[in-house]
Amino acid sequence: MSLTIPSLPYAYNALEPYIDEETMRIHHDKHHQAYFDKFQAALADHNDLKSKSAEELLADLTSVPEDIKTAIQNNGGGHANHSLFWKILKKDVKPSGEVKTAIEEQWGSLDKFQEEFTQAALTQFGSGWAWLVVDQNKKLAITKTANQNSPLSTGQTPILNLDVWEHAYYLKYQNRRAEYIENFFQIINWEEVNNNYLSAKK
Repeated sequence: MSLTIPSLPYAYNALEPYIDEETMRIHHDKHHQAYFDKFQAALADHNDLKSKSAEELLADLTSVPEDIKTAIQNNGGGHANHSLFWKILKKDVKPSGEVKTAIEEQWGSLDKFQEEFTQAALTQFGSGWAWLVVDQNKKLAITKTANQNSPLSTGQTPILNLDVWEHAYYLKYQNRRAEYIENFFQIINWEEVNNNYLSAKK
């Protein structure tokens, strides 16, 4: 297992002006790395689990020993959630592909989807995430989770997520979570989301 998290797939300032460079450096290099380090520490005495990814463990928490279950949920979740989040961020990518069609069929329009996703992100009390997932029936759904909980643990496959922990936006937006959420829609890498959707449907 690697001792560090992968580098961002773009420069720290690539998402300006929507997410600032300093936030990206702290969020990726400090927060994500800390989750990863604690995830590794939780597995230190469990050699039988070290070959499994955070995603695999989160999808089957019942098989995780009780003494590390909370650490896996919190820190494995933090690692997995951020690993997805970095990849679905990119400027100037328009919605396209099968996921665009599926969103329009499910919600009637991209605008309606954005409205409902925004509500999920706004109404997540405290720290957490908003998600677009593929459910067990291979249908799209919008959901939200507290802390670093993952939809993987309830049988859903996440394909897009938004971090609404304050560390994700407070340097730039302070208490203006709504503005941060609105700007998020300017930096979604819809090509990656579409690839995630195609994989989740298989």
